[in-house]
Formats: sequence, structure tokens, C-alpha cells
Amino acid sequence: MSSSSRMLIDPMMAAAAASSGCPSTVRIAASVFYKAWQQQQPAAGAAGLIRHCKSSCSCGDSLHNFLFPKPPRITALVVVSENCLPRSSSSRFSCSSSNSSGNRSLHVSSSSRGGGRSSSSHLQQFNFKDDARKRNSRRLKRCSSSPSAIRCERSLSDQATSFDSEEGVNPREIFHDNNSIAAAAARAKTVVSVAEAVATTTSEQPIFFVPSPHLGPSVDDLLPHQLPSEEAKEEEPQAAPAAKEVAANPESSKPTAKPFLQRNSERYVESPSEKEAWALLKDAVVTYCGEPVGTIAARDPSDPFPQNYDQVFLRDFIPSAIAFLIKGEHEIVRNFLVHTLQLQSWEKTVDCYSPGQGLMPASFKVLTVFRDGIEANGTEEILDPDFGEAAIGRVAPVDSGLWWIILLRAYAKCTGDTSLQERVDFQTGIKMILKVCLADGFDMFPTLLVTDGSCMIDRRMGIHGHPLEIQALFYQALRFARDMLVQEDGVAQDLKKLINSRLSALLFHIQEYYWLDLRKLNEIYRYKTEEYSYDAVNKFNIYPDQVSPWLFEWIPNKGGYFIGNLQPAHMDFRFFSLGNLWSICGSLATKTQAEDILELMEAKWDDLIGTMPLKICFPALAEDEWRIITGSDPKNTAWSYHNGGSWPTLMWQFSVACIKMGRLDLAQRAVEVAEKRLSRDRWPEYYDTRSGRFVGKQARLFQTWSIAGFLVAKLLLRHPEAASWLTCDEESNPVISCGLDMNPRRRRKFNPLSNSNLV
Repeated sequence: MSSSSRMLIDPMMAAAAASSGCPSTVRIAASVFYKAWQQQQPAAGAAGLIRHCKSSCSCGDSLHNFLFPKPPRITALVVVSENCLPRSSSSRFSCSSSNSSGNRSLHVSSSSRGGGRSSSSHLQQFNFKDDARKRNSRRLKRCSSSPSAIRCERSLSDQATSFDSEEGVNPREIFHDNNSIAAAAARAKTVVSVAEAVATTTSEQPIFFVPSPHLGPSVDDLLPHQLPSEEAKEEEPQAAPAAKEVAANPESSKPTAKPFLQRNSERYVESPSEKEAWALLKDAVVTYCGEPVGTIAARDPSDPFPQNYDQVFLRDFIPSAIAFLIKGEHEIVRNFLVHTLQLQSWEKTVDCYSPGQGLMPASFKVLTVFRDGIEANGTEEILDPDFGEAAIGRVAPVDSGLWWIILLRAYAKCTGDTSLQERVDFQTGIKMILKVCLADGFDMFPTLLVTDGSCMIDRRMGIHGHPLEIQALFYQALRFARDMLVQEDGVAQDLKKLINSRLSALLFHIQEYYWLDLRKLNEIYRYKTEEYSYDAVNKFNIYPDQVSPWLFEWIPNKGGYFIGNLQPAHMDFRFFSLGNLWSICGSLATKTQAEDILELMEAKWDDLIGTMPLKICFPALAEDEWRIITGSDPKNTAWSYHNGGSWPTLMWQFSVACIKMGRLDLAQRAVEVAEKRLSRDRWPEYYDTRSGRFVGKQARLFQTWSIAGFLVAKLLLRHPEAASWLTCDEESNPVISCGLDMNPRRRRKFNPLSNSNLV
């Protein structure tokens, strides 16, 4: 490179570094400059690729308009938009050359700690693709031989990226010749003014121009594409050829891992509570062999006895995982899925019993032990799972495997990477979970029979049998698992038949027998008992006197909900938030029922949300009822903990349900209520009293899933389309009725007109 060119480019590159120019745009600029310097011939598809970048962000928009308008003739003019500037200014650029033109290269390296995440996310918007050959390496060398190597030290893993393009084009470079590069200079002030640069340069020299991020543009400083000119209007249809190229080759535009945050999120200013929450969430990350694998349950520095709160709980990590997925940090979720699957087949015992094969652990802990038990051999890290043998009450977790399937599907939906779920070990893991849930038992109901305390409510609260929360998770996990099973597998086909049969029966059972509104309550109030017939109305022999007096006054005229449990001669009329919200997310509820659930929650806002969302159940057990059902549990006194306490983590599931039903206003209202107190109260696990005014008397502070639940709710309000990862639509052909048609004895019912003899 000539000395005059270096004198011009170096200050501009310094300006780009000082302003922390968008790495993706600088990458494009580097390639254009590099090929213009080498004076290569044009290649097919380059213009279309640039035009495709135009629709990705304002940087691509500026790049397109400055590369393709009419003269004055300049070799290359690249404008880095202020909207895409990361928050850090530690990017480093270097250019090296040798006597051989074939060895010339421009290296771009970024060690941005403040903006590493946004840079990585932004790269995907320019159709960058993960390089599988580089992804397996632990670290990329700074300024490697590839001009596209970009390293973010803050990222969970380093990535090598390359451009997608048509066949025959080098995927790591953009080609242009002198005739295809022309731009118009904008009036703005930088370290070196554009006017002076043009005056001191030949027409063959490129100009790199970075607007000052500190000065707002005046009318004279507006870029050409920002002015209302007819010429600009004529250029807009140029995006059509790029769309045709993408349609012709859709795989070329599909990244292997798609960061979800869009460019408008980069202009979003996080509140102090959000910034604090992100810092706390990242401090809670647990590593195993140098890789992140989850987040601990709580990180309260004032608690000297954390007990099992220093472990990674499967259900607790779900909101953390969703937050990381929306943020574009996928590796921690992938590692969590992989390592918890490896724990699935461990044989653990509770006294002389062992859990069923396929059961997922409730939690795990990273332990450092001596290798082979010998101190001289050094230490190693192991994962120690808990299947309930150390839990309070020794209850095996039924919901862990269901949450694992739901998270696996969310990971695939977010990243577009289905290779993980298609792996043999993952297919086996899914089948083992299904076999546990679909195993034949001494039970004739389509619902999943579980013990008390086997879900989020993990203490004795009278929810044994067929609690709504488990049924809602069970239904959605079955639907997700059915979609993820490999078609070619014969075992998978048999499982799909079992799933379809179970889904139909479960759907009818919940919608028909668990639903309660004013009309159904009046029907129960007039039930006849001791009905012995196939056509009985009161099929479960429910006694009208079981209806609690509070329900008659509490249930609104409009709205309804699914009751907490149903067994012979027993209906649990309590409102359980998680079960009802997840019934909406998984379409276990019909559209009308889902709307009625949210109508009821809005009508009973003070009871279910109050001053801190969200009541885990309503109402609380009190006095003799509390003593009998909970065994006088001192932690589950009335309006505390699982007995009517308020749990901030339920906000994210409330937000998903509201977004699915188009009630974003309710989610926004709940988040605003929580944001006023959570940070001030030091992110507690739960709140006490009927209105949720007091921090729980035994609540852990800095509870991770309270932090993550708040963050996910905020992220979903900005990116509501992410809720689709966790939801599914109603079945296209649901079974209308299966209660009588599927009864095998109905075909043998006695007919008095037949010739049968009575004995």
C-alpha cells in the first residue's frame, strides 16, 4: 500500500476504533477496501448481497446507498451508523501485507467486553454463519489468518464467521471492481473531514468515514438515503433481486444459531433494575470443566446456611435459560441440556428403592473431588445429581423431565438448530421420559398420577393424585416430544400413536371435568349423588356440600378457570396459577377458556396479583384445614410460601400466556407492579400476606428465578414473538368426546330387548 493511502486510512481506522464502529459494518468495509486495493474483477451476487444487507440494519442501509448511487466517483465510502455502535471502544484493527498480493490480508479483531454480546448478535443480522470447523476450538487466536475472524472475550464461546453467498463466490470476501463502487460524500465532521480527504486523494483511493457519535446530525449532515428525494424512491425496488436470491437458496440465508435481539433492542435503555438483574444472573452462573452449565438457586451473601439453594435446579433454571436464549447466549442452555441428559441414567437409590429409568434429577451440584479418590492424582469436577433422596420429604421430581423437553424445544425454536434434538442420545432421552410418563399403571384416568410435592409445590399441600400443574406440563411436553421424535424410528412411531391417544383423552378430560365457571358451579350445586349408570351426570360422585362458601361470592359472572385437582368424591376448587397459565400456553384450554382465565385474573387482580405478582394459589388453607392437609407445616402457614404466597418468578409465565392471547396490557401492568419493589427488597423468593406486601418470613434473598422471571417478562414485552418458543396452537382435529365412545364396556351393556339371560 502506498504511503499516501496509509496516511489516509490509518486515521480513519483510528476513528473507527475510537468510536467503536459496528464490527459487522467494519467487516464489510474491510472486504470492500481489500478487494479494491487488489483490483480484482467483480463476481456474481456481490451487489445482491449488499442489497440484502440493506434490509438488515441502518449500517447496511448506509453501505448500500453509498456504494451504489451516482458519482462523484470514490473507490469506497463506508458509513458506520451511530445506531449500531457498541458500548465499548476496545476494538482493534490491523492491516498487514507482503510482497505477494496473494498473501495480503486485513485482520479485524475485537476484544470488546462491554459490547461483545451485541456485536455477536449483530453479526447474525448480516447473514453471518457459524463456521463448524472453528466452533469446536476453545479460543480463536487474535488476528488469525482469516480476515473474518472476530473474537469476543466476553462471549461464552468464540465464533468464526463468514458471509453466505452464491456458488462460485469466496464466502469470506465481497468482490467489487472500480466500476461497481461509487458513492456520494456526506457532510459531517470526523477526525479527518471527508472534504479534505477527497481533495487529497485520487479517485482510486477508498475513504472510510465514521460519523461522530456525540453530535446530532443537522439538515446538511443527513445521509443521501435520509433525504426525501425521488432518486432514493427509485432505489427502493433494488431489494427485490436479493429477495429472489434468498428464495432460490433459503439455506444460504439461514444461520445455524440466530441471536434473537433485533437492532431496535440496541437502542433500548435498560432500567437500573434490569442492569442489576443481569449482573446478578451472570454472577449466579455455575461452570463445569470451564463451561457454563446452569445457575444456582439463590446467591444470598448474608445466608451462612444455603442448604440446597447452592445447587442447579432443573425447574429453577428454565427462566434463566429463556433469558439467555433471548439475549443470544445459547451455549449455557446447550450445555445444560447435554449434561442433565447425561445424569438421566444414573442409578440413585432412596433407602432400598431406585427411581424409574428415565427420571430426570431435581437438581445437581458441581463437586471438586480427588481423582480416583487419591490426593496425589489431583482433583477433578463431577456432577452430583439429586433425584429426591436428599430432598425435604424425599419426593422424586415428576416435572423435571417435562421441563427438560419444553426447554429442548425452545432451544431449537430459538437457534434454528435441530441437530441437538436429533442426536441419538437425545432421542433416547426423550423416549425414556415418555416411557416413564406413559407407563401402564393401576389407574384408568388419562391424567398423570403423581405423589404430593412432586412439582413446583414441593411440600405437602394436598395436591397428590392428578394436580392441574402436572397435567398442563404433561400435555405440552407430549406435544413437543411428538414433534421432536425422528420419523424413521419404529419405536418413535409406536410412541407417537400412544401420545396421540393420550393427548385426545387428556384434552377431553381436562376441558370437560376440570373447567369451572358460574354456569358449571351452578350445575355442581344441583348435582345428584350416588348415580350408577353409564350416562351419569355426576360421574365422579361429587357432593355439593364440598363446594366452599368462599367460591360462591368469589367467582365472577364472566370468566372461569381450571380447578386444582379432581379425584373420586373430591374436587379441589383452589385457583392454581401455574397450571392455569400453562394450560393457556400449551392450548390445553380452548381459546374461549383461555380468554376466560385471563378475564378472571383481571377481575380478581387484587387477589391474584395485588402488590406483587403472582399468587401461587388462591385461597390459602387456614386453621384446621391447614393443620390437617399440611401437617401443621410452619413454612406453609396461611398466605405464605406455597400456601397462598406471591412468587415473582411466575411473571414470565403470565407474560407468555398474555402475549399468546393478545393481552400485552395485563403483562405490562404486572411487570410495572413488580419492578417497583423487587430490587429494593433484594429479589426475594416469595412474599407473604394476602396482598403480598411483606417479604416471606423464610424467603431466600437474591433468588435466581425471581431475577430471571423478571428479566424474561421484560424481554418478552420487547420481543413478544419469542413467546412462540413456549406455546403451541390448538390441535387441528381434537376429539370432541371420548368419555363414552372409548368405554370398552359400553358395547356389552345389557339390552332388555335382547335374548340375553340374566343370572
